[in-house]
Amino acid sequence: MYRHSDLRRLVAPASIAIVGASAREGSFGLRLLRNLGNYLGRLHLVNSRYERIEGLPCHPSLSALPEVPDCVVVAAPREQVEAVIEECGRLGVGGVIVFASGFAETGKPDRAAEQARIVEIARNAGVRLVGPNCLGVLNYSLGAIVTFAATAVIDAPRPLSIGLVSQSGALGFAFGQAIEHGVSFSHVLTAGNSADVDVADFIAYLAEDDACTAIACLFEGMAEPMRLIEAAGIARRHGKPVIVYKIATGEQGAAAALSHTGSLAGSNRTYRAAFEHAGIVLVEDFNALVETASFFAKAPRPVASGVAVASTSGGAAIMAADEAESRGIELPQPAEACRAVLADAIPEFGSARNPCDITAQVISDPMSFRRVAEALMADSAYGTLVVPFAYAYDIATPRIGVLDELARRHGKIACIVWLTQWIEGPGSTIAEQSDRVALFRSMGACFEALKKWHGWSQRAAARDPASAALVAPEVSASVGRSLDAAQAEVMTEGQAKAVLAAYGIPMVQDRLAASADEAIAAAREIGFPVVMKVESIDIPHKTEAGVVRLALADENAVRAAHAEIVANALRVTHADAIRGVLVQPMVGAGVEVFVGARVDPLFGPTVVVGLGGIMVELMRDTAVSLAPLAHDEALRMLRGLKSARLLQGFRGSEPVDLDKLADIVCRVAQFASDHRSRITELDLNPLICSKDRIVGVDALIGLRTRAERPTSP
Repeated sequence: MYRHSDLRRLVAPASIAIVGASAREGSFGLRLLRNLGNYLGRLHLVNSRYERIEGLPCHPSLSALPEVPDCVVVAAPREQVEAVIEECGRLGVGGVIVFASGFAETGKPDRAAEQARIVEIARNAGVRLVGPNCLGVLNYSLGAIVTFAATAVIDAPRPLSIGLVSQSGALGFAFGQAIEHGVSFSHVLTAGNSADVDVADFIAYLAEDDACTAIACLFEGMAEPMRLIEAAGIARRHGKPVIVYKIATGEQGAAAALSHTGSLAGSNRTYRAAFEHAGIVLVEDFNALVETASFFAKAPRPVASGVAVASTSGGAAIMAADEAESRGIELPQPAEACRAVLADAIPEFGSARNPCDITAQVISDPMSFRRVAEALMADSAYGTLVVPFAYAYDIATPRIGVLDELARRHGKIACIVWLTQWIEGPGSTIAEQSDRVALFRSMGACFEALKKWHGWSQRAAARDPASAALVAPEVSASVGRSLDAAQAEVMTEGQAKAVLAAYGIPMVQDRLAASADEAIAAAREIGFPVVMKVESIDIPHKTEAGVVRLALADENAVRAAHAEIVANALRVTHADAIRGVLVQPMVGAGVEVFVGARVDPLFGPTVVVGLGGIMVELMRDTAVSLAPLAHDEALRMLRGLKSARLLQGFRGSEPVDLDKLADIVCRVAQFASDHRSRITELDLNPLICSKDRIVGVDALIGLRTRAERPTSP
């Protein structure tokens, strides 16, 4: 991971050299030179065909410059890039930005090899490289507008600014144009092919840069996404939220990402789980990224979870209540002192409650708005004041300054919801430029951002997941030897239950019977009723094969079931692959829960929970997280299920012991983490859960090939 000190000369250069500077209208070199008109550092031009361009001296080579530049921008064709990188390496340049396309993104092996060569040259020389196929890197604090594209030029970013990172240059610059209506960016950093410096490096850089207070990222995918998770952790430790909009979430999008930047999109569900695990704020809509990031850049930590709504429109107040309720956001009623002010300031045809309808009287009595806003801001139940602007007109604009002043004074945030269709109407830019006022273009976007803000703040305040192991090292080592000793790529149910039980996961006890008589003897010892299943590595999914029998109440039923199970098993496998029949007690009724794990090729071990039995496939109501995980995170997964009410007691049923169930989820996650090099997947399905008992009745563990498994100590 490149950090701030590694990328300083590249992103905050004291000097820049343009290789391929040109006087030709429309050329990248000339467009870049003009974009650097307000650059605060030293600028050098390199092109042997010119003596001067736009009044600046032009040099024949980098070696002829009066100093070694911090950053070299290659505005020359692809064929010249490798030679320029070699010269940069010899001189000790800090970083290189390559605009040229036609490298690995073409899919051609020779072009991919060419890209690999320039990266190797740069890394061996300690030169950081952005691109190729890159639109540019903008540092507004320095006026370092390093791009050939048309872009806004500002004097300086405001103190509460967004640092923007994008894999897509065009979309990154599309976001950056929000500057035109008042949004403040400290940087716009695009990665192109991410051949060396990528979005994770840029996020780590911004995490340690004082110019921004929030980081926004347009993300496609990457071959090592755990680097992004690591970068988000650096940002979290510096108190900076990372807000991500991910594209390439479907099969077609993933294919486009591969051809566009040579990156891997990966599994969308696992990405989402990893983002949540890392405390990344994920937005679902392109238009929400800048709005949400701007809000986070301005907002302090919430001092209360309650939200107050003050509107001059009764309809807008109702909209706010609907959106808040749909997201579980509290709109508590004001305290007595606040209520008294509202009742005095609002006419009787208004509403002196929350949501508050101040009515159109604010036109004739502007002070009524200040009185209401101040009373709500002062109420300790509220951390945020939401004010819908239904109509854009000059009379309303001063209210923005009132909100900014009051929010500053009380250490809170005010949100204006711009409901008018005059998008750039009077006051919109003033709201964007206010330090403690966030502007949203829809009510839903506003309350969605508030929901994410509360969640992010809670996670930021929590401790990182505990690293303490739930099982002793000798237990883990013993289980590892059992996994290594397995002869097939799937463990039998009995073997799987044994290793899971060693991890403290409660599993139903069973007996392996080689004959009907042994099955009857086992049933007598266990006690009727019993369950019987075939034990065979060739039949991991037993129900479909007809090799499971439930609620066998006597010896005759056991004998008949044994014959049926063996006969059905022989239809799908041979006798040598059948170890026998498992006999186990019939577990009483309860909520069936599925807990599984898999080793993701990009993210490593992951854990998933949901309703068990056939419901896991039917309902698709599951939660995913990276493994290992903390107890609190396991509880969040369980409580976040749509079916969570079944676990908490529904229509007279007693609630499941969620703490005990969360402990089991953590133990499955640790099992997957400890043995990530041995297993491919794990299914514990179902766990039968009731108030006083949780027990697993079936398990499946998939193993890597023997060649892939480690050698046991």
